[in-house]
Amino acid sequence: MALEVGAVKVGRVALDGTKIKANASKHKAMSYGRMEEKQQQLKEEVKQLLEQAEAADEEEDRRHGKQRGDELPEELRRRETRLAKIKVAKKVVEQRAREKAAAEGKSAAEAKQAKPEEKDQYNFTDPESRIMKGADGFVQGYHAQAAVEPEMWLIVGQSVTEASNDKKQLEPMVEAIEEQSGQRPEEVLADNGYCSEENLAYLESAEHPESKVEGFIATGKQKHGEHRLPCKPGPLPKDATRVDRMKGKLQTKVGKAIYAARKCIVEPVSGRSNRHVVFANFCYAEKKR
Repeated sequence: MALEVGAVKVGRVALDGTKIKANASKHKAMSYGRMEEKQQQLKEEVKQLLEQAEAADEEEDRRHGKQRGDELPEELRRRETRLAKIKVAKKVVEQRAREKAAAEGKSAAEAKQAKPEEKDQYNFTDPESRIMKGADGFVQGYHAQAAVEPEMWLIVGQSVTEASNDKKQLEPMVEAIEEQSGQRPEEVLADNGYCSEENLAYLESAEHPESKVEGFIATGKQKHGEHRLPCKPGPLPKDATRVDRMKGKLQTKVGKAIYAARKCIVEPVSGRSNRHVVFANFCYAEKKR
């Protein structure tokens, strides 16, 4: 509403991500390697049960004559149901591997042949969720993203993703801010989780100068007291990367002052959301909801 009436101008925003628990237990997840083992085990068990059932049917037919005999024993039905679920799960994990390979720029032929890693997970309760490392250890959940403006601490852009880190979220979040607030941000403040050559190139928008966003992105975790050190004198080398230039930018007085405001803008909002009574037991059930 504040955006609609023009009370807020989206100039500078700060980004942050936080893990939220899914409405699913991490104990209902299975790795791809475990799926293959379990699939083989269940196939062997089904085979044995069918052989036992066939032998039992023959014995009953011998004693009592032929009857209907097409009812599946409960043990067999349960295993076949489990086997079908694992088969579906494997297909989903394999498709994710192909999509990941395509997103990494591999050829169509290479992407088609891509295989999952043994540790790749699938959750049978909420397949879209992932096991992620959060503040309190590993959780089955999602990664929520928020962009906050500094004047009224309003969230001007948000998204939920199954990606476990922030590396691929800077570009989608800038686009989300523009779509959800109707304004493209002028400056973006973010921690080192969002830093990469690709992300910094996107902010520069060399081919579309009108879309440029001024970035203040940390390039790494600072050692204690490092932020007090002065900027190194002299120009950067000609072959300096975008990350090198960003590091130098944040070592200037202006860069330090602007970036220092990030924690005061976005982290109080994330902190309140995580501790608020409404969110304390909040469970996200499927991303689309």
